[in-house]
Amino acid sequence: MTSAIVTLKPGKDQSLRRRHPWVFSGAIARLQGEVVEGEVVTVQASNGEVLGVGHYAPGSIAVRMLDFGPDAQLPDADFWEARLRNAYQLRQGLGLTGTGNTNVYRLTHAEGDGVPGLIIDVYGDTAVVQTHSAGMYKARPLIAEALQAVIPGLRAIYDKSAETVPAKAAPGTQNGYLFGSGSGQEHIVYENGHPFAVDWETGQKTGFFIDQRDNRSLLARYAPGRRVLNTFCYTGGFSSYALQAGAELVHSVDSSKRAIELTERNAALTGLESKHAAYAEDVFSFMKNSQEQYDLIVLDPPAFAKHLSARHNALMGYKRLNAAGIRQIAPGGLLFTFSCSQVVSAELFEGAVLAAAIEAGRPARILHRLTQPADHPVSLFHPEGEYLKGLVLAVE
Repeated sequence: MTSAIVTLKPGKDQSLRRRHPWVFSGAIARLQGEVVEGEVVTVQASNGEVLGVGHYAPGSIAVRMLDFGPDAQLPDADFWEARLRNAYQLRQGLGLTGTGNTNVYRLTHAEGDGVPGLIIDVYGDTAVVQTHSAGMYKARPLIAEALQAVIPGLRAIYDKSAETVPAKAAPGTQNGYLFGSGSGQEHIVYENGHPFAVDWETGQKTGFFIDQRDNRSLLARYAPGRRVLNTFCYTGGFSSYALQAGAELVHSVDSSKRAIELTERNAALTGLESKHAAYAEDVFSFMKNSQEQYDLIVLDPPAFAKHLSARHNALMGYKRLNAAGIRQIAPGGLLFTFSCSQVVSAELFEGAVLAAAIEAGRPARILHRLTQPADHPVSLFHPEGEYLKGLVLAVE
C-alpha cells in the first residue's frame, strides 16, 4: 500500500469494480497522507476494501488507475516492462512490427493499453513518448528502460511531453532525447509501403497522424482517376496515398506553412509530384474561392472541441465545414469526413453531417463508417477512448 490513501464515498466504487480507470474528484470522501501531483496513491472503498492504485492529480479526474484489486502492482520497473511488453506483443500480432512494409505504429494508447496518460509512437528505430499526466511524466526514466528491454533494435527515445504534461506539474519542461539522439538526417518511415518524411521533434502530435492508416488505405481504393482535395492535410498522408493509387490530380491545403513543406516533401517521395499542388491557406477560404470541382474530398480537421463546454460550437463547425465540402464536390463524388473530438460522439457527428447535407441541398449516401485502427485500441471498460470517427459519403 502507498503512503497516501484515497477513500471513496459510499456507492462510488462501482465504476472501479467495473475497471473504469478514472476516479472523479466528486467521488472522494477523504485523502489520507501527504500527496503531490503525479504520486501513486491507493484507492479504497468506503469500507476500507482496496480497489487498486493509480496516479493522483488535482482536478476533475483525481486518480488515473494503473492496476486494480487488493493485489494491485505498484508501478516499478517490472510493472512497466510487463505493460509495454504486452502492448508490443499485441502490435506483433497485428503485423505492425518487424516489417519493412510498415515501421510506424502506436505502441501504447493510454487507457486502451492500461497506461492512462501515456502515448508512445514508434518510428522505425525511434520511440516517441508523450505524457499527458504528471504521474506518467515522473515515470519516464522507468518507461525508457522498459522500452529498451522490449523493442529490439531501438536506437533512440524522444520525449515530447512539453506540450502535453500539465504545466504546473512540470514547469519549464523541454522536449529531448531520453536515450540515443537524432541522426541529424531526414527521418523516412514506411506505412503500407508508402514513404513519409517525419519530423517528431517539431511536428504536431508525435510527428505523424498514425491513426488514419486504415482510412488512407481505403481512400486508395477509390482514388484512381479522381481529382482529389485533401484539406487540413498536415503532412499529406491522404495525398501521398491518392497519388500512388493513380489519382488524376491531388490538391493539399493546410494553414500551416511547415505542414505544407512536409506535404510537398512527401509528394516528392512518391515521384508523382507533377500531379500535386499544395496551398498554405485557410481551408474555408480555399474552398470558397476554388473554381475546381473535385471527385473526392477529404475533410480531416483538428479537434473542434476538447471539452464538453465547447461541444455545441464544435458541432456547428462540423456542419459548416461539411456543407462547404458537399457543395464543392462533383456529382457522384466521394466525401471522406472525420472528427477526432472525443466529446463528439459518432451519432452527434453524423447528425452534423446530415444537417450539412440538408443545408447544401445534395442527396448523399453513407458507404462506410470509419474509426481508429487496431493499434489505437479502446478498452471495453473505457469507451471514452474511442475518439476518431468518420464517414464516407457518395454525394449526388
